[in-house]
Amino acid sequence: MTTASNNSNSSILITGATGNIGSILAGRLAAQGVPFRALVRSSDNAEKIAGLPGAELVTGDLADKASVLAALQGITHAFLLTNSSAQAEELQLNFVAAAKEAGVQHIVKLSQLAADKQSPVRFLRYHAAVEEAIINSGIAYTFLRPNLFMQGFLSFRDMILNKNMFIAAIGNAPVSVIDIRDIADVALAALTQPGHENKTYTLTGPAALTHAQIADILSASTGKRIKFVDITPEEMQQAVLSVGFPSWQAAGLIEDYAHYARHEAAFITDTVAAITGTPARNFEDFAQEYFTI
Repeated sequence: MTTASNNSNSSILITGATGNIGSILAGRLAAQGVPFRALVRSSDNAEKIAGLPGAELVTGDLADKASVLAALQGITHAFLLTNSSAQAEELQLNFVAAAKEAGVQHIVKLSQLAADKQSPVRFLRYHAAVEEAIINSGIAYTFLRPNLFMQGFLSFRDMILNKNMFIAAIGNAPVSVIDIRDIADVALAALTQPGHENKTYTLTGPAALTHAQIADILSASTGKRIKFVDITPEEMQQAVLSVGFPSWQAAGLIEDYAHYARHEAAFITDTVAAITGTPARNFEDFAQEYFTI
């Protein structure tokens, strides 16, 4: 275990700290003066995390139980997030087993809306399997089940700004998209405040939008006429493979979008506001922030 800064007061560990949600959560903890430990596979890409006040950096691999156990020494609360991969379920189950052995009291897990072991969507099956393992471990849990990320549209930013269009296999199904900053804010509350133990939170944005409506909002923010083009699942799979998605993740993404297309992700909750005290961010403000040119 490599320590970037020795902070013996850390009782919170976060995984995925260099990713989009994890890095926001790390910044939130630092801003509140809450010491934390970040488990990273390598310190090479973790300079920003290591430089945060109260941060302690440890290197480890979720496939290596010894390194995870070492990282969990003295930890009472953990945030569990891993990259989307064919190994994600196995790695998260490894973490749960190590957390039980290390005496962790509370795991806040980033899951996904509609997680279900019987789902046709591989991501939803694996999240449900890990949730079940956490429950069976006896460790207190908070499961965060967010909807489609607003930040996912940043993958199309060049296409939107240069070709005035974006694509997906979703038809006219509305989805209550959520800003990842709201997810991080809920995670912060769950890790640092009492009363969130053994709760499952479904997290959505404030409105269910079709991709055509999203195109209209992007048109307003860019000053261009942005068009949404509905494509077939096969076309979408080829498109994401062509930009470098691994085949397993590409296939899972198509399953996700079939789930959206079935109108299974259109409902709205007020959970973000109830927990954070601030309404969930809307797509209009997101578009103004990220797509104004």
